[in-house]
Amino acid sequence: MDYPEEWNQLSKHQRKEFKRNFHREQQLKQTHLGQTKKYGVIAFISLLVLAGGYLLVKEVSKPQPGEFVTSLGNKHIENITDVHDPYNSIPPTSGTHVGRKASWGISYSPIPDELQLHNLEDGGVMVQYNCIPGNSENTATLSAQEADNCKQLTDQLSAIVKKYPEKVAMAPYPKLDTKIALTAWTRLDKFNDFDEVRIQKFIKAFKGIDHH
Repeated sequence: MDYPEEWNQLSKHQRKEFKRNFHREQQLKQTHLGQTKKYGVIAFISLLVLAGGYLLVKEVSKPQPGEFVTSLGNKHIENITDVHDPYNSIPPTSGTHVGRKASWGISYSPIPDELQLHNLEDGGVMVQYNCIPGNSENTATLSAQEADNCKQLTDQLSAIVKKYPEKVAMAPYPKLDTKIALTAWTRLDKFNDFDEVRIQKFIKAFKGIDHH
């Protein structure tokens, strides 16, 4: 504590008063400093919250992969052969389906619409293909070059699907008018050129979202 030059001239009472005032000023300084730190912390936390909210809004507002297809509901039927209302996309992304689903993974034969829709309802993603768009014939009728191209495509698709033991299924879809179609519940993306980034983005965006 630094004393003023006139300290020795102060009376005992004045010295006590000086010390009391000095300590009071120190306490006020500490209180002010504490409040400054407190408000600084509050301001910092507020900035973090605002930044987090901005990033969340930015992430949510990002356009989702593929296109939205209006939901036709999720009515159940007993058998895939039961009569029901038509679907509004090829392959379908919602609508009437049976109460069971296809196995996850790779199927070498087409999966009925009424069956694969339950996979989508359970949060699955379908990766389907037609090596010759508009050709509903099987690969046995393809030329040697077409067969090679088809094998290359299916190998590329299989390599992706194998990374997901659950919630992703792959199958041929003879009615496709493009080489590749990705479907999730009310979402569809169709294209001709193999694009791993595009496929992975679609799967990661919709895989695991339950729609019951």
